[in-house]
Amino acid sequence: MRRLAGRAPAPLSPAAAGVEALPLLLAAVALAALLACGFVVVAPNRLLSGAPLPLWDAAGLGPTLAMLALLAGIAALALRPALPAQPALLGLCAGALMLAALALAGQAAGEQAVAAGPLTRVSLGAGFWVVFVAGLLLLADRAERAPGRAGKAVPPLATLSGLAALLASGTLAPLSLAREYAVRQQAYLDEVLRHLQLTGAGLALALLAGGAIGLMAYRRPGRAAPVFAVLNIVQTIPSLALFALLIGPIVLLTELVPGLRQLGISGIGATPAILALGLYGLLPVARGVHAGLSSVPPDVVEAARGMGMTQVQIVRNILIPLALPTLLQTLRLTLVQLIGLAVLAALIGAGGLGTFIFQGLGQTAADLVLLGALSAIALALIADTALRGLALFLVRRPRP
Repeated sequence: MRRLAGRAPAPLSPAAAGVEALPLLLAAVALAALLACGFVVVAPNRLLSGAPLPLWDAAGLGPTLAMLALLAGIAALALRPALPAQPALLGLCAGALMLAALALAGQAAGEQAVAAGPLTRVSLGAGFWVVFVAGLLLLADRAERAPGRAGKAVPPLATLSGLAALLASGTLAPLSLAREYAVRQQAYLDEVLRHLQLTGAGLALALLAGGAIGLMAYRRPGRAAPVFAVLNIVQTIPSLALFALLIGPIVLLTELVPGLRQLGISGIGATPAILALGLYGLLPVARGVHAGLSSVPPDVVEAARGMGMTQVQIVRNILIPLALPTLLQTLRLTLVQLIGLAVLAALIGAGGLGTFIFQGLGQTAADLVLLGALSAIALALIADTALRGLALFLVRRPRP
């Protein structure tokens, strides 16, 4: 009896406690943002600052009540964690919350443009962004927690389908962000392609050099520490400084070897940007390759060597297949990192989505900044999702 009395009570699981904290917290934050912040910002033109409007003034009482009902539904589902379909239902509610916020913002922009004139610019306010990000976080969390592939895939696919329908319907066209895109549609597509080219070239350079360094560090463990120390120094150089520092050596090289200019190599433009991206990708690739190969049990390698396999056959048939999960994760993290860093390439004349960001900063046009920044974020999310799916497809988990 004394032993039982002295024991501390076991902590309750979320299901036993009857509440799931994250959805409830996100719903509360979204509700507070709707009540305290402007949902859209209305400006008389592109240059002047605008005034924030709450949701009920921008879209009306009915849509406001619908948004509050969605938040109430999320909170109610958070109180029922033991419900079998709860993760999927929460994911669908999160997607519906994001789509409703976009639709209401587009509706408000259209009404304001009719009332105040064609020069009126309606931007997305702080209240919208908090609600949208809360829905996105909840959607990502439910996609991770939902049981089965169908439960993980249905809410994101339904949300993407709804987003495509909104874009096709023209509901979002009156928003200032959409108008910035419409004015620069061809330039936008060119810069997206340029951004992908810079990222792809930098990634290829990092994979070739970093993969070789990681393999060398695996085969010669004594050299791993000094090599990674040098790569750590490169990683600590500020990204903008590295882009600028490469201009001088490349200019000097093209003066010594004029034929390089005929190949398109110059101190300003894509060449220093690709080199900088490749240098930044060296450390994660090298460490990932080294960690993946080192995770293969030495007994397996020795058994393969005892069977008469050459070193090339061991790498191709043993090391790479067994290290594949770590290698794919390394590829995913490196690609996402380089997509973000490629934004800075615009500062040295290489183009990319950073062009719109720095143009917007120079013109004090927040929506132009968002056009570049949100596009870079979308590319990173697409790359991350695609490589996660590829990893699930290629890496077969053993059945219990």
